Amino acid sequence: MSGAEVGEFKIVFTGPMGAGKTTAIAAISEVEPVRTEVENTDRVAHAKESTTVGFDFGRITLADGSVVRLYGTPGQARYRFMWDILGRGAAGVIVLLDAGAPGALVQLDVFVDAFVPHVPHGALVVGVGRTDAPNAPSTDAFAARLDARGIVAPVLSVDVRKQADVMMLVRALVCLLDSHTAHGVPA
Repeated sequence: MSGAEVGEFKIVFTGPMGAGKTTAIAAISEVEPVRTEVENTDRVAHAKESTTVGFDFGRITLADGSVVRLYGTPGQARYRFMWDILGRGAAGVIVLLDAGAPGALVQLDVFVDAFVPHVPHGALVVGVGRTDAPNAPSTDAFAARLDARGIVAPVLSVDVRKQADVMMLVRALVCLLDSHTAHGVPA
């Protein structure tokens, strides 16, 4: 964060299975990420070999010296209890979605409902991958869905394999947090 607010805080990466949470954390973490992956037994839903069942963990240091702890949630609803555990104490949330996945807009609602209550003042950023997939909703469609719910949040097209794209999401969230602090709203 900016100014005299050097410290440590927590950001949660969430979203459905296959959205890229593990990949995103690995793309930016300064330390070897901790992963709790097991063999994926739901190959019908996703062809990926493994899936997160506990959480992912990484860490970055911002230019001002603040340390950001990065937590990635499991994406499957059966691990929702972990969402509540990981959401506690989060300064903000980054929701990752795959625009090419069926029901991507509905998935947005699921994760917003689960995590907005945990973060102060709705500190939320949405990262949408595969926006070029056939019949994929645009980032504007995701933003409109949030707007219809009274939520104003950045919605950005990203490739979670690219460090610059993932850092763009983190910087957008840090800017939101700084804005709340600058306006006298405690984080």
